[in-house]
Amino acid sequence: MPPASTGASTIVVDASAPQSPVTTTAEPDAATHERLEPGRPGYRRMSLALFAAGVAAFALLYSTQALLPALSASFDATAGQASWTVSAATGALALFVLPLSALSERFGRRQMMTASLAIAVLVGLLVPFAPSMGALIALRAVQGAALAGLPASAMAYLAEEVRPKALIAAIGLFVAGNSIGGMSGRILTGWVAQAWGWRAALAAVGLLALACAVAFHFLIPKARNFRPGSLNPKALAKTVATHLADPLLVRLYAIGALFMTVFGAVYTVIGYRLVEEPFSLPQGVIGSIFLVYLVGTVSSAAAGRLVARLGRRGALYLAVSTTAAGLLLSLADQLAAVLVGLVLITAGFFAGHAVASSSVSRTATTGRAQASALYQSAYYLGSSAGGTLGAVAFHAGGWTATVALGLLAVLGVVSITLYGTRVARAERRALVPATR
Repeated sequence: MPPASTGASTIVVDASAPQSPVTTTAEPDAATHERLEPGRPGYRRMSLALFAAGVAAFALLYSTQALLPALSASFDATAGQASWTVSAATGALALFVLPLSALSERFGRRQMMTASLAIAVLVGLLVPFAPSMGALIALRAVQGAALAGLPASAMAYLAEEVRPKALIAAIGLFVAGNSIGGMSGRILTGWVAQAWGWRAALAAVGLLALACAVAFHFLIPKARNFRPGSLNPKALAKTVATHLADPLLVRLYAIGALFMTVFGAVYTVIGYRLVEEPFSLPQGVIGSIFLVYLVGTVSSAAAGRLVARLGRRGALYLAVSTTAAGLLLSLADQLAAVLVGLVLITAGFFAGHAVASSSVSRTATTGRAQASALYQSAYYLGSSAGGTLGAVAFHAGGWTATVALGLLAVLGVVSITLYGTRVARAERRALVPATR
């Protein structure tokens, strides 16, 4: 059953899957009994540490999303300009996730996670003092690049240090931290900004992340099964090229990016719409809208059952239909209709994202770590594109233009899925022997 996340991509880890292309310098550890599992010393500390890391990382990553109207007012910036405070962070994460995941193979998962959190938190404490929109965007880009070292390293750490039978539960708790961090960061900034302004709101998120990073540092057990290797850039490049030459994987990456384009556009711009007439909601209430993210936990968890009943493409058709219905419903000027629309958009997005991301690990027969990292890159590039293009569309044509952008991305998912259906049918026909 694929886990749900908020802002973080869903990754299905196979403990026996090949890792990044490196040349190991020591024999694999045969002491399986040393791996962590519930009831053994260190398991609870490890779980709490990675939960705290997830909260810190995704509270920081999306910390400005609920504050975009306030940032526009403070810096006299358009929605498109303010949206770069989100897009710069997610875009930098997308660009750096693959190289940093490879570096963790050489220098260690624990070291990479610690360094990533430390740099991201340090930048987070500087962000509230940004003197201009340009400086704020630059700091957010550095923060996103730093955070890129966390997701893939955390998954690899769990695969190496936790017994296979306990792995799914451990991953689930880390992803829960992602979800709670992404949601709570947005809600916290909304209410603090309403009382004391956006700088205080970002400072509050920075302090929350600092507390979580300190907890992570003191709780995370030392890695006992990690074996460093020498980086092999040629092997890494060959693995990446192989994945990018696989038509099915490329379609899955495109589907993840397009789904996130819709989601990024909607949640980047929704604050601008709700602060205006006819809604005129205060900042704190707008931040609380992100509680709708909890719907994603349910729909993502249900994705496995949907695939079992409808097949992968059938589940994707249902997800895009739900997302499209939510987009159209959100055009109404009644708050209740907009909220129901957001629920449908969120449910459809998380279901589609869970189907696509879990299919990546199943499709890739080698280099699954790199296949998942490429999916994360596409996913966060979609977030960056959606946030920026959605804000530009809103500035040009209001919420209707943002919805039109979302529907265009949904149409892209439908087209890719239809094409995949045709390819699958052609392959099945080719396997059937010709009969006279």
